[in-house]
Amino acid sequence: MNNLFLSFIITTIAGLSTMLGTLSIFLKYEKKIKIISFSLIFSSSVMIFISIFDLIPNSFKYLFNFYELIPSIIIILIFIFFGFLFIYFIKHIITIEEGLYKVGIISMIALIIHNIPEGIITFLTTTKDFRLGLSLSLSIALHNIPEGISIFVPLYFSSRNKKKAIFYTFIAGFSEVFGAFIAWLFLSKLVNDYFFSFSFAVTAGIMLYIACYELIPSALKLCNRKLLILYFILGIIIMTLSKLLI
Repeated sequence: MNNLFLSFIITTIAGLSTMLGTLSIFLKYEKKIKIISFSLIFSSSVMIFISIFDLIPNSFKYLFNFYELIPSIIIILIFIFFGFLFIYFIKHIITIEEGLYKVGIISMIALIIHNIPEGIITFLTTTKDFRLGLSLSLSIALHNIPEGISIFVPLYFSSRNKKKAIFYTFIAGFSEVFGAFIAWLFLSKLVNDYFFSFSFAVTAGIMLYIACYELIPSALKLCNRKLLILYFILGIIIMTLSKLLI
């Protein structure tokens, strides 16, 4: 089978694993407060974990090809701050009342921005090294599930519109496939370490902002601090185990 075709399939599966987050619809509505609070905290722990242990280190790795340690740190911090400013600006131009619905919309935008370069990287890696690409896509698929929850749960329980929540979750997941399509169209132009470093660091800034200023504060309104810490630690443990196993 053609390697490009396999790369598209693997990237598509990794991206659309986000849709598994919609399975939370089958949980009882009566327990929605617990479901929402757990989903928000768990998703925040996943975003923070990915930012600190995947995105930022990878951003450094690519930037080291251009600069020494200190300049690299300064540039990475600027990129992260740019991600903060970008999502802060997006948040304030979205004319939706504060609440779970806005959290879901912002999470969707953040994950689209995150998934496009992720799709590019998965596609390019798989075309060069199939086994490495397969391992990478499995890791992405695992963290895409709670990311899907972070979109679907707030949107569904705030609007009670199942189709809209599923559609928005699908758009976020499919953006990874869009990234693969971009990589296919401009394969030679996109193999640029500086591009990957910028994408990773900006995405880390966006995800850290979402986790710290949207997901965790929203969860605190629904549960106490002890429960928040418990759910957060659980998320970190699950992500650590998934990273060790892959």
